[in-house]
Amino acid sequence: MTAHRLSVRFRYALHRSRTGQIALLAAIWLIGQAVVHVTGLPLPGGIIGLALLLFLLGSRLMSPLSLRRGANWFLAEMLLFFVPAVLAVLNYPQLLGVLGLKILAVILGGTISVMGVTAMTVELSGNWRARHAASRSGNT
Repeated sequence: MTAHRLSVRFRYALHRSRTGQIALLAAIWLIGQAVVHVTGLPLPGGIIGLALLLFLLGSRLMSPLSLRRGANWFLAEMLLFFVPAVLAVLNYPQLLGVLGLKILAVILGGTISVMGVTAMTVELSGNWRARHAASRSGNT
């Protein structure tokens, strides 16, 4: 069997396997962790893994179909990831007072800031792509 056929079979199997996709996402996260450990970057490994995933998707080295089922599973089970946070709140009742309100204000402010900057980035990127596409179609 040729390398191309093996590659096609692997991609087909990955597109159909939720477990394989979850393992791939975990492997990308672990690679990010390893990069942070080796280089000493002051960033979480998940951020480096996310950048690696963005590069792979943006360069079309990886198809979104290769991750769709695994990502949907993570999103469906997201509540399980927050159980430790809820238990921490129950262990620290002072979080239900003024301190909790201050933390909530910081979280809400940060979330609104991130959402606003993301929305502006998407809007600017969309406008740039539209202008770039228009200028390319005008040159030909």
